[in-house]
Amino acid sequence: PLPPPLTPWYAQHEQSLEEMHENGVHAVVLDKDSFDTFMAENDMAMVNFYAPWCIWCQRLHPTYEQFAEKVEEEGMPIGVAQVDCVENSDLCAKQKIAAFPTLRWFNKQTAVMPDYKGDRTVNALNSFSARKLEADEKYQKWEEAAAKTKEGAKKPPPPPPVGGRAEHPGCQVSGYLEVNRVPGNFHIEAESANHNLHAAMTNLSHVVNHISFGDPPTRQTQKVKRYLSGIPEEHKNFSPLDGEAFMSDKFHRAHHHYMNIVSTHFDADFVKYQYITQSQEVMYDETEVPEARFSYDLSPMAVTVAKTNKKSWYEFVTSCFAIVGGTFTTLGLIDGLLYKAFKPKKM
Repeated sequence: PLPPPLTPWYAQHEQSLEEMHENGVHAVVLDKDSFDTFMAENDMAMVNFYAPWCIWCQRLHPTYEQFAEKVEEEGMPIGVAQVDCVENSDLCAKQKIAAFPTLRWFNKQTAVMPDYKGDRTVNALNSFSARKLEADEKYQKWEEAAAKTKEGAKKPPPPPPVGGRAEHPGCQVSGYLEVNRVPGNFHIEAESANHNLHAAMTNLSHVVNHISFGDPPTRQTQKVKRYLSGIPEEHKNFSPLDGEAFMSDKFHRAHHHYMNIVSTHFDADFVKYQYITQSQEVMYDETEVPEARFSYDLSPMAVTVAKTNKKSWYEFVTSCFAIVGGTFTTLGLIDGLLYKAFKPKKM
């Protein structure tokens, strides 16, 4: 027999959120006025930044409330709170909340990055909090031991940092696409299977490290490289976007790039693709998630590059003699015609 289907994490509750609230709200509701006070009163805290319209936030609420209740039962020295980012948009903007829900750990009023990305179950949240508390306790013991170390003595090695690895400020995208030889486009946008993105906080600033059409440079043969080495740099337009940065310093904006591709044929042996490009910043509605868009079109024209061989010295000498001989013959003909035209007639 087949095993029973797995129950999703947001359906693993015997009680509804309303039933859990019968004995009180355990996840403290914060706003812009109470946020700083709550942080000052709790050295360690977990905060859920959510939006009421977000389906993932709605599914997380019972789990988060049960987690807060378990923290109280076990007497863990952390605060568990939640912030409605619709009612407190300024506070969430200050915290740079870009997706809902965002579960963030705070240590002594400082956000510890990266944000929580583990399983959204009570046990997973509880284990995560326990590890953070254990790491903080190790730091406190190390600080006490380091303070008692005599002058000149070697201090004990510090434990791993409480915050873990630093969060990278952006994403790195690499790869290739196989497309038909027809106009098209591809775009890059932030997306998550477990979050609703805050469109106002999505920044699509990007740097194009490399983008080209056709075979990548690593697959170029020696013959291709020889051809390209003989072409002046000002006539090479294979990757004009490389190294360019496109920054968006305002909300609801992103850069779109338009590329016109011209096929370049080298002695009918192989083809590479050059392109010219134009870029502009496009505005989006407040509810739309911006995207970095790359549109391309194929030009009906093509460029042919032919390599001609240099003539040998004897061909040059032969050409010179041919020119001299041709000139002598032509002058002889002209002289004959003039003689006949101006020859005095006999009486």
